Amino acid sequence: MRIQGISGSRGVAVGNVYKYIQEEIIIPDYTVADGDVEAEIGKFAAAMAATLKQLDIIRQKALVDMGPEEAAIFEAHMQIAQDPSLSDGIKSLVESTKTNVVAATAQTIDTFAGIFLGMDDPYMRERGADIKDIGDRLMRNMLGMNPRGLSHISGQVILVAHDLAPSDTASLDKNVVKGIVTAAGGPTSHAAIMARTLEIPAVMGVGDIESFVDGARAVVLGTDGVALMNPSDAEWADYSAQAEAFQDELQRLKDSANLEAVTVDGHHVDLFGNIGKSKDADNAINMGASGIGLYRTEFLYMENDELPAEDVQFEEYKQVAESLHGNPVIIRTMDIGGDKELKCLDLPEEMNPFLGYRAIRISLNRPDIFKVQLRALLRASAFGDIHIMYPMIASVEEVKCANVMLEECKAELRKEGVAFNEDIKVGIMIEVPAAAVIAPILAKYVDFFSIGTNDLCQYTLAVDRMNEAIGNLYQPLHPGVLRLIKGVIDASHEQGKFTGMCGELAGDPVATMILLGLGLDEFSMTASSIPLIKNILRSVSKAECEAVANHALTLDTAEEITAYAKSVLAEKGLA
Repeated sequence: MRIQGISGSRGVAVGNVYKYIQEEIIIPDYTVADGDVEAEIGKFAAAMAATLKQLDIIRQKALVDMGPEEAAIFEAHMQIAQDPSLSDGIKSLVESTKTNVVAATAQTIDTFAGIFLGMDDPYMRERGADIKDIGDRLMRNMLGMNPRGLSHISGQVILVAHDLAPSDTASLDKNVVKGIVTAAGGPTSHAAIMARTLEIPAVMGVGDIESFVDGARAVVLGTDGVALMNPSDAEWADYSAQAEAFQDELQRLKDSANLEAVTVDGHHVDLFGNIGKSKDADNAINMGASGIGLYRTEFLYMENDELPAEDVQFEEYKQVAESLHGNPVIIRTMDIGGDKELKCLDLPEEMNPFLGYRAIRISLNRPDIFKVQLRALLRASAFGDIHIMYPMIASVEEVKCANVMLEECKAELRKEGVAFNEDIKVGIMIEVPAAAVIAPILAKYVDFFSIGTNDLCQYTLAVDRMNEAIGNLYQPLHPGVLRLIKGVIDASHEQGKFTGMCGELAGDPVATMILLGLGLDEFSMTASSIPLIKNILRSVSKAECEAVANHALTLDTAEEITAYAKSVLAEKGLA
């Protein structure tokens, strides 16, 4: 039986099905008597102690099995769990409304997680999954239920679940779990991200796992987003050989991760990493990145009850600049909006926040916030090759206004005798179609472009990529999107500027040859995608990529372009 889903992590895996079904949490329906409030709140304190102990065990395992970056996820979980805003919110609900502590925890966690889950940025959206995971663990501990976990699995299995929480994936043993299938999720889900980190082939979003039978043979074709149930003996032997070859390929990619990203005809490509915190930079470099193409600064605003002070931001930016040892780090200014409920910034609710008061629009309207960030970025530029990037630009006026504020900050720092890079590069995100269309004009006012394909695609195609009902219409290789990308790249090159890409398309191997052929100068992606993309770049010539891109532009549909690009990769043994 062939079951179609979405590619979460590439590769081939074989094994016997292990269905992971968690006992459902039933929220108690009772109110607390006046005299029992203190005892009710005491249940939370006991559950918190147990939760922190469990998270520390998971953190230690992640450190050994996956490294410091993954362990840091659970350090962050412990910090979130101990955030006074979380505990105070739960206690306040119990005290003021006599809501029982489990129901109060569920309500508070939903509020906290909702801040992140409504975001368009997939990296930020996954932080909502982190908070949900913490709440799940707290409530299970309050109710005396068994905690989530997969450390008890043995053999060689295909793990099948409705979804996987961060703490589930941290307990995975890749020697046991050979492949993953989930009913929910997609390529940006936490389960998919961790599967790629662990190099476990995964298929997400199959919708229904009823047809998977415990113990039955199954195959995961992660690259194609397909799971096979009960393959024949001949198919089993064939896919087993493919799974072994995939593991050999992974080792070869690791061995070549730190080689230069240069094509066979000598064309150098900047291959950078996307990060959300300064401490993520080391992993990107270890995976073969030669710079940082997108450093998201939103966490600085979202993790605190107050707006981050200049010195706080300066120390964070300085740390990432120094860790790059002179290599470029492109730092995007605050990209938040009405879809995010922030304690440090009161933003109005909007009918359509993705078309509303957000990103550069807030920054230009609130120079008291924007100039604090610009000053911190300028000060940090004395310690490394920092580039500043403005998000969601739609007009020349916005660039001019932002640059006026930047010049004001430079003048202030000169007067104060504070060192900074006078020649700091300034660029913009190209994610609004209007910006792509007027790229020849915008190029006169900036040093570089970085294409954010996630937003550019959904704005161009009028498709909410989080809406499962129309998810098939979200097509990054749509002919219209490709033509916009080409126009942006050409406009920058005509004026001696460069264009990078930090959207998900940059890390998609199917798009690599097309993008290089269109002239893309810099690819920036999640660290785990770098070795594969680098291998493709090192295996092709710039000339043949130009031919592939030119042919792709003659095709009529995204399906035709995708099929053609896959066929080229297959012919070269790179699929």
